[in-house]
Parts: sequence; structure tokens; C-alpha cells
Amino acid sequence: MEHDDRSALSSSFGAAAAAYAEHRPDYAQAAVRWALEPAPGPRVLDLGAGTGKLTATLVAAGADVVAVEPDPAMLTELRRTLPAVRALPGGAEAIPLPDGSVDAVLAGNAMHWFDMAVAGPEIARVLAPGGILAGLWNVLDDRVDWVAGLARVSGSAAVGPRDTPASWRAETAGMHLPRTGTAPRTGTAPRFGSPEQAEFPHGQRRNAGSLVETLATRAGMLVMPEPEREAALGRIRAYLASRPETADGEFTLPMLTCVLRIRRL
Repeated sequence: MEHDDRSALSSSFGAAAAAYAEHRPDYAQAAVRWALEPAPGPRVLDLGAGTGKLTATLVAAGADVVAVEPDPAMLTELRRTLPAVRALPGGAEAIPLPDGSVDAVLAGNAMHWFDMAVAGPEIARVLAPGGILAGLWNVLDDRVDWVAGLARVSGSAAVGPRDTPASWRAETAGMHLPRTGTAPRTGTAPRFGSPEQAEFPHGQRRNAGSLVETLATRAGMLVMPEPEREAALGRIRAYLASRPETADGEFTLPMLTCVLRIRRL
């Protein structure tokens, strides 16, 4: 992805911060526990925290959490919903925390926006020795027939390159992780171990209307010209109305929380 395109997509969420907070799912607790399992302590940075979806799951798991988010509107929503959490403006490329101040850095549906050539050494700087970096992504479980159909109808703007299990595995297997590089503030070259992948069942209670609202908060949908966006959402509404699983009332959207984990040596 070109830098300008990635910047436009990553900065699109603020305009829909309230909808994001209302409609995006949380994360499977088992996935969060696995991500944190090797961490040497309870201090966790939620990096690119958005409106606090992962932050809330970390708090529920008993972590000592600080959240960092670059978008002012998303940060405002996070502070509104989780007023007890320390939430700071900042990004992965310039983290407003001291050296070695956290035992784990987690990112929920955010790591693919980071410029890891810069963010990798910066993440290593704030991690204590033995600390964990983990990215978590909620993906649609397209092994379920109606979900596979939804992915096809929605198109790449709503169901992107990491939004189904097979595509997530392929995309994150080659993801640039901070195994090498010199931290600009310390002049050191921290080392990381080998990345691990794991997947955990998850689900979100939705009805047809709220599932459309959820998909409308995807970055590709947010940057679409309005006529194209409404046409795409119309196709999704028609598909959901045609399926017995989703036509009437509430249902559980089958998902997985997928985790990519790596340890700072």
C-alpha cells in the first residue's frame, strides 16, 4: 500500500469515532490471555487504542493499562467510556512513555497501520526485557457459509486483506516485525524472537442493521465516495435480508480473534 493511501485510511476513523465505539466488537478474552501469557509483568500499553475496545478487555483481565492513540476524536471517545484509564495522545512511531516502562505492547486491529521501520525500535524502547509485542485482529469466520457469502458481497472495502482467517495468516506471516533496527533514542539494536500466530473463537451479537453499521466503520468504507458507499451498503443489506440466518432478529456473527505475538529478548 502506498504511504498516502495508508495515511488516508488510517486517519479516517476519527470522523466515525462514535459509531466505531458503538459498533466495533471487543476481543476474545482467551486471545488476550494468550497474548499476555509470557509477559514478565502486568504493565500493558494498548498502542493505537482507538476508542478503547481492546483497552476494556485488558482492564477486565486485570492488566495495568495505559492507552496511546493519535486521533483526537478516537481518544475523546476512549476517555469518555474508560475515564479511569490513563490515555495519552501519541502514536507507534513516537510513544510518550519512558524506556522499559511496560511489560507488553498490544495493538488491536492497528499494527498494520504502523510504520514498523520506525515503530519497531520505538516499541522495543518502551518494552522491558522479555516483554511482549502482540497484534490482535478480529476477523470474520468465513468457514461458515453465510459469512463467506457476506465477505464476497461486501467487497474489499469492507472485508480487507486481514479480515478472514486465511488472509490474516498470509498477511501477518510476512509482516515487518522489529527483529532488527536501531532505536533512535537509545542507539541500541534490540533483538526479538520468532513470531507466533494463534486464533481464538469469538462472536458478536448483531442484527442486520447493526452489522451493516459495523461494516460501515471499516476504513475502506469510510473513504469511499458517498454514492459508492451507499451502493455497497445497500448490497450488504439485501444479502442479509436474503439469508435465513440474518433476516430477522439477533444473531451471533462468527468471528475469530487472531493474535501475532513476539518476545523482546
